[in-house]
Formats: sequence, structure tokens, C-alpha cells
Amino acid sequence: MNSTFLHGLPSEGHDRLMACSHEVSFPAGTRIFDEGDTADRFWIIRTGTVTLDLQAQGRRATVETLGHGDLLGWSWLVPPYDWRLGAEAFSLVRAHEFDATAVRALCDLDPAFGLALTRHVLEVVAHRLQATRIRLLDLHAPHGSGVMQVPQ
Repeated sequence: MNSTFLHGLPSEGHDRLMACSHEVSFPAGTRIFDEGDTADRFWIIRTGTVTLDLQAQGRRATVETLGHGDLLGWSWLVPPYDWRLGAEAFSLVRAHEFDATAVRALCDLDPAFGLALTRHVLEVVAHRLQATRIRLLDLHAPHGSGVMQVPQ
């Protein structure tokens, strides 16, 4: 499997990780998960596009769009294992779905692999945090100002 997310993981750990997965697909418009639901799995996208969103001012705001090779879902790694964002298939998505409990157990059995995987997930989290920050600034700032308005 060619994935930007898995690039750089030790090959032995990569093979054991892939053994915890199976292939799935989501038709366009399918809600994959919602903010606050239990995060018991994650995906690496093979084909298609997924939008990540959050609830803002009573509506869903798209934070980021994911595609080939991207990790979909990181909340499975951090207690209380609840989704921090929502996700919807924008187009037909084919992905590898991973059982989060099995992957966490794999990380516990092989701490070096667990550290490498955690670092990869942390890179994704940092990127998504920045994307969310930028999106929120776009939603709340006066048009073209680049500055977020704080209610008084």
C-alpha cells in the first residue's frame, strides 16, 4: 500500500498494522462519523475525497478535505476515544479501515513501533489543528481582514 501517512514507518510494523485492516468503501454523501461519537476505527484513504467538518454557529463548517494516502481519524489514539471532528464522503471513497483497539494493542506490544506511529499521528493532528484555526479565522473575521473579531 502506498500511503503518505505510512511512509517512514518500520516495514515490520507496517505489515502488522496492515494485518489489522480491511478494505471498505463509502458512497458520496455518506456520513462516516460525527463529532462526539466513539472513535473505534480509522482509515487510510485509497481513492476519493472526504471532508472534515465541525459544528460552528449551528451549521457544519468544512475544515479540510482529505484524499489519497491521507489518514482519516486520529481520535482513536487519545482517550476518551471520541471523534473531535465529523467526516463525510465527498466522492466515492475506498479506504483501508483499521480496528483501533487492535492497533493500540499492537503499539503496546511493540513500543518502538507505537512511538513511530504516534509521531506520525501527531504530525497529522498538528496539521489539522492549524487548518482548523485558519478555517475558524475565515469564518469569524471581517471579509479580507485576516483578523478574528472577538465579541465584547
